[in-house]
Amino acid sequence: MKTILDGCKDMGYVKWLGHSAFEIVLDNKKILVDPWLTNPLSPVKPEDYKDVDFIVVTHDHGDHLGDALTILKRTNAKFIGIYELAQYMIENGISEERSIGGNIGGPIKINGIKFILTQATHSSNRGAPTGVVIKGEEATIYHAGDTGLFYDMALIGELYKPDIALLPIGGHFTMGPYEAAKAVELIKPKVVIPMHYKTFPVIGGSPEEFLNYVKEKKLDVKVVVLKPGEKYEF
Repeated sequence: MKTILDGCKDMGYVKWLGHSAFEIVLDNKKILVDPWLTNPLSPVKPEDYKDVDFIVVTHDHGDHLGDALTILKRTNAKFIGIYELAQYMIENGISEERSIGGNIGGPIKINGIKFILTQATHSSNRGAPTGVVIKGEEATIYHAGDTGLFYDMALIGELYKPDIALLPIGGHFTMGPYEAAKAVELIKPKVVIPMHYKTFPVIGGSPEEFLNYVKEKKLDVKVVVLKPGEKYEF
């Protein structure tokens, strides 16, 4: 199986769109996660997306659900999220075939990609908040969603061995830099990309703080700090 350490003909990538929004290309599938594209840092707009395979939303807070419904109505993308949130999409005009609800636990297998909804210590209005492990042939990517630190992150690392972890570091509503460094220690990814910081003053944790804590722990991980619109290729 190809990993981020192996060469591949068509490079996959993770592109940060500000806040917790990402565009991921994995096994030639385009995936949007938490597509709040009207966030103050986003380099793109919802109408820029016409060809999307999957949209994953970790929970229904506005800064994560974001523009998912708008993009779903403009494309043929399939929605993946907690059951109650998928039902919300159906109630708002997305067909049952395109709105796939699951729950925390086993893999959701669609078109060669596995999506595993994971625990997240946070809040939500519809169903439980989640993270998501996205597992393809080229790489395994863990988007933690909005979450505090929890010890079962070690289980996510043990079971799924994420190549890339996308972790919130902003603090106040999620882990801060100190807690996120411990999360890296538990998950043991090859690459970590910080997210959910500096969008607003209240989430003021910085990548520099995070990197310092990672160095203090002498963790064997590559920290990749992206600017909105930049991507990490694998």
